Amino acid sequence: MTTSTEQLSTTTLLRFATAGSVDDGKSTLVGRLLHDSKSVLTDQLEAVEHASRNRGQETPDLALLTDGLRAEREQGITIDVAYRYFATPRRRFILADTPGHVQYTRNMVTGASTAELAVVLVDARNGVVEQTRRHAAVAALLRVPHVVLAVNKMDLVDYAEPVFAAIAEEFTAYAASLGVPEITAIPISALAGDNVVEPSAHMDWYGGPTVLEHLETVPVSHDLTACHARFPVQYVIRPQTAEHPDYRGYAGQIAAGAFRVGEAVTVLPSGRASTIAGIDALGESVDIAWAPQSVTIRLADDIDVSRGDLIAPADDAPAVTQDVEATVCHVADQPLAVGQRVLLKHTTRTVKAIVKDIPSRLTLDDLSQHPAPGQLVANDIGRVVVRTAEPLALDAYADSRRTGSFLLIDPADGTTLAAGMAGRSFAAAATGDGAADDDAEWDF
Repeated sequence: MTTSTEQLSTTTLLRFATAGSVDDGKSTLVGRLLHDSKSVLTDQLEAVEHASRNRGQETPDLALLTDGLRAEREQGITIDVAYRYFATPRRRFILADTPGHVQYTRNMVTGASTAELAVVLVDARNGVVEQTRRHAAVAALLRVPHVVLAVNKMDLVDYAEPVFAAIAEEFTAYAASLGVPEITAIPISALAGDNVVEPSAHMDWYGGPTVLEHLETVPVSHDLTACHARFPVQYVIRPQTAEHPDYRGYAGQIAAGAFRVGEAVTVLPSGRASTIAGIDALGESVDIAWAPQSVTIRLADDIDVSRGDLIAPADDAPAVTQDVEATVCHVADQPLAVGQRVLLKHTTRTVKAIVKDIPSRLTLDDLSQHPAPGQLVANDIGRVVVRTAEPLALDAYADSRRTGSFLLIDPADGTTLAAGMAGRSFAAAATGDGAADDDAEWDF
């Protein structure tokens, strides 16, 4: 008989994020999802029931399952990203419940940066609003491959199909113009539980999946072995002991792809060539290793390799550059200005840099580019040109979310200023800032 632990070990993992405007019901949806899928412990539910009674509510406020901060409960809003872990017999989930306020867009960037699916909520009474478009744009910028439009509060519009159809059509057209490859629209009522875990008895005109059913069945590819192989060196192991007098290994986590013993590789940014002499994983020698394994790679030649270097196949190495053109989401309270000196952190490498230019800031209303803004402030999304003091082996974000992303950091106090995505921003040519077929190259 298969145990629950064995079942979980064979199920796939889906990372997803929720987003939406204020009071669209994100936390209630998450609470309903956890409650109806029986992923809430008894003491957690009792605590929520007790807190709800203290606030004069007759029924449990399921939003309190995720809104744990005192300020969140007092204001009835989500402020920080809340991570929740739950599982069903079919799949395991890591959920990031992100805030809806404009001033917390940067929090959505954090939550969606590793997501394979984004659930964007819309209030059926309000339809697609500016913040809805903002969240769709962030999901497209971060190359989230699957987007679910959850049209919430259908109970407040008498479960009317025309209301849902109009919202779904408008959002789908907008998201498709950004290059989002897959959009699924689901009419729900998070408060009443319609189409969240169980099918709704009030919307017989809808024949699609519930939210949980879609989350359990959406195809998720974790096969990174077909991606461009990349190994950022995190630590050099040189024990120099009697047992290992000449051992020299380069430890780290494989970011993408696979490496094999005997494979010709290049060490970047130096460009020195060598061959993989051995791979050590969990104290044993192996012939092949793949992402996201943490391993130690040994090279046939004693060449200069240090933390921050990147090992890549000789015939598939990224270009090395000191001029980085990227789209960034500014996450700090202090502005990012032209001429500002920053640190750029890419994988395990951190280098000094200067912001040479900010060509444009994105206007999310119509996806137009506001030219030469001079600076970016908190939650702005814009294009930047950064000159680094040392060369970087940087992929385009469209090719790899792992080695195409970076952080800009304040060298004075270590504050993260911006999250960057190298290369073009959107996948669709409709925005004037990308190639129409880029989505075929999305690497997840």
